[in-house]
Order: sequence, then C-alpha cells, then structure tokens
Amino acid sequence: MRKGWTYRKLGDICSSELGKTLNQSKDTGQLKPYLCSINVQWDHIDLSTVKQARFEDTDDERYSVTAGDLLVCEGGDIGRAAIWSSSESMLYQNALHRIRFNDSYLPRFYLHYLHFLKTNGTLDAQYGKGVTIKHLVKSSLMSIPVPVPPLAEQERIVTELDLLQGIIDKQKAQLKELDTLAQSIFYDMFGDPVENEKGWRKDSINSFASCVAGATPSTANSEYWDNGDIPWLSSGEVAQGRIYKTEKCITKSGYDHASTKMIPAHTVLIALAGQGKTRGTVGVAEIPLCTNQSICSILSDNTVDTDFLYYQLKMLYSELRGVSNGDGGRGGLNLRLVGGFNVVLPPLPIQQSFATKVKAIERQKASINASIAETQKLFDYTMDKYFG
Repeated sequence: MRKGWTYRKLGDICSSELGKTLNQSKDTGQLKPYLCSINVQWDHIDLSTVKQARFEDTDDERYSVTAGDLLVCEGGDIGRAAIWSSSESMLYQNALHRIRFNDSYLPRFYLHYLHFLKTNGTLDAQYGKGVTIKHLVKSSLMSIPVPVPPLAEQERIVTELDLLQGIIDKQKAQLKELDTLAQSIFYDMFGDPVENEKGWRKDSINSFASCVAGATPSTANSEYWDNGDIPWLSSGEVAQGRIYKTEKCITKSGYDHASTKMIPAHTVLIALAGQGKTRGTVGVAEIPLCTNQSICSILSDNTVDTDFLYYQLKMLYSELRGVSNGDGGRGGLNLRLVGGFNVVLPPLPIQQSFATKVKAIERQKASINASIAETQKLFDYTMDKYFG
C-alpha cells in the first residue's frame, strides 16, 4: 500500500445500476436509442452502431447515463470500460453497469485502475463469474478493493497516464496516415482495382501462383507443442499485416504429424475463416512459418511483386469476403475461390516501382512502431508503479 493511501471496496465509494433488461415482444413505449456492450470500448464510446428499443418515459431517469458516468461491460470482454462524457443523456441496457462516483473520487482514476486489473489478469481470474462464459456481476464488481488516494493525487496520476496514452494514440494515428498514404499511391499509379479504369490486364491468382493451406497438429498432444521452435500462425493473427512473429510454435514432431509445410518469407497470406471480420484479411509472412488450415498461402512464381499483391488484396477485402461460399455469404473462403479471384496485373517493373515507395513507408512505420513499444513500456511501468 502506497503511503497515504487507503483501500476500500468499490461499492463503498460509488453507486451502481445495471441497465434495463430488454424484451422485444413485451416492451412498450417509444423507440429510443440505447447503449450496449458493443458501444463501450476501452476508454472510448463507439457510436458508429446504435441500436433502438422501446422504453417508457419512466425509464429515462433510472436507465440513463449522464456526463461522468463510468460504464463497465458485464459480459463478453468483462470489465471493459469507458466514461460517458456527453452533456446529453442516453439510455443503456443490462449488459452494462453504470457507476456514479461520490465526491472526491475521479472516474478516470478508477477507469485506469480497472484497466490495470484487466491487463494483469486479476479482473477475469478473481472477479469473473461462470465457467465457460464469464460475467462480471454487480456483487463481484462492487467487492473489488480499490485504492483511495487524495483527490489531488488522483488528478496528478490521471494527468501522467493520460499524457502517455495520448502520445501512444498520436503515434498510432501516424501509422494510419502512412497506411492511407500507401493506398493513395496505389490508386494514383494503378487506379481502382475493381473498376480498373486504366485497363490493366486482369487474371486469376491461379495464373501466377499456387494456393496452399496449412494444418494443425493435435492440440491434445503436448509433444507437438511444448518447447516448439517452428512458428505456427493462426487465422486470427493474419490481421497483424506484416508478420514477424507468431503466438505459438510447434515441434518438429508436430510439424511432421500435421503434414504441413514451411511457407517461405515474404509470402502473401489470406485468412479463409475466423470470427468477426477475420475472414478475408490479408497479411505477409516476413519470416518462414507454417499455418493452420484456415489460412491460404499464395506461393507466387515471381512474376508478381509481393508488396503490390499484398496492398491490392488489402484494398479488395470486401470483394474477397463477397466470394465466400455458404448461405448468404456467411460461409468461409477456400483455396478454389481464392485461386480463381481476379486481380489487376500491370507490368512487373511498375509493380516494383510501387514496392520501392511502399518499402520507404514501411521503414517509417517500423520506426514509429518501435517508439510505440517504448512508450507502452513506460506506460505499463507507470501503471505498475501506482497500482502494482
């Protein structure tokens, strides 16, 4: 315990209320917008998708959020939290806890503290209820011991953490600007790959590459995984873009058991399946690796530049998802569909000219990523200094 700090249960310094339990067949009243868990991201309220449901006028006071309220997810990514900062109130449903702090307690200080508990695993391990699907029930949330430093110290710590987070956010914004620049260069040189207004030759991926999928060794056999040193990529990791490391490695026996193959460095990859928006994401293996069966590796015959193909397929993400098989496009991609997918194929020297420009942008991105990593280390150290 830091000098001058005390600890109290969260419920002792705030009031908490779950939102309204909605029932489409029984609810009456007017259709009104409301907040649910998809709207609450870490330290950010996302209003890009706002649902509506029927609420009575009497619900407005009990189930409304006002400026300064801390919203915490009850299910899903439990504990994910953000502060409602708008001067206008809004309704919310029972997937969210609404926390209102008493005087002398700064909501942003406790937002940072919840994030600390989440990132070190304490929130899920000690306060999440349920075996397969975790929930952060009210009694559990309110029982969390929280630090109670003087208000001036809360403000100082929040200022310090917000400054570091602000630097990270600006650096990430720079990365997005560089990605936009690369896309702009592509459009300037080649036009829209769908419309092909410049009349480039178009052909299928099969015309210049072979498409292969990976495999997964038995997850029940530790011999295939323990102390493995062969990088193994899952479909969810393709979204990294340029892939220099994998979350898991397999052993030589696991590699042989799965009858998979090593994919050479600088190979374009496409996620064939996966949760959410994973299907159709594109990456580049920048190291030799093997993949699971839900990833297509495009092994080119070197008549098409890898960087050119990577950026083009990134820009054709929606079109790739659109050729998915299955009812209503909800199925997965497969090797046949990817191999038959058409792309524009300008002369190789022009592709390579684009790749040269892109490599310069990638060097800038690498420098920014290194800076983000250093700032993140300082942020994590500062969190641990105050909360650890």
